[in-house]
Amino acid sequence: MTLGQQNLIYRGVQRHTSIVVYGEEFFFGGGGIMSCFPGGTILGMSDSTVDLGNTEVPRDLFQEYLSSLRESTYRPEKYHLFEHNCNTFSAEVAQFLTGSKIPSYITDLPSEVLATPFGQALRPFLDSVTITPSGDNGMHGYGQW
Repeated sequence: MTLGQQNLIYRGVQRHTSIVVYGEEFFFGGGGIMSCFPGGTILGMSDSTVDLGNTEVPRDLFQEYLSSLRESTYRPEKYHLFEHNCNTFSAEVAQFLTGSKIPSYITDLPSEVLATPFGQALRPFLDSVTITPSGDNGMHGYGQW
């Protein structure tokens, strides 16, 4: 039985990624794991979407999984722009829900940026940046997990 379609959303210039499932958009940033109505982050609607297929994972199991990630691997203080970010989260959640990985052109982007002279010059500044694309926390209980 198909329970929900999974979509990895990545945004043009910002290259923010998230997972849309069960009518919510889930993402990780400086505020930890958060959710909102699809397209409800401060970044708005996605520039493009990658269809990852369907899941057999029930919603309640998915919510338990997110809670365990929130308490361990994806706490707000563990966010790092290049090494532990929305792409890392999206890849792990996609693997859990579908058994498939997200495209490498998304997951490889941080290392590609850091490999450039410009990326190396900016790294000290970028290491100090925390990105928190907050959702519309007033909608149907959406918000921080």
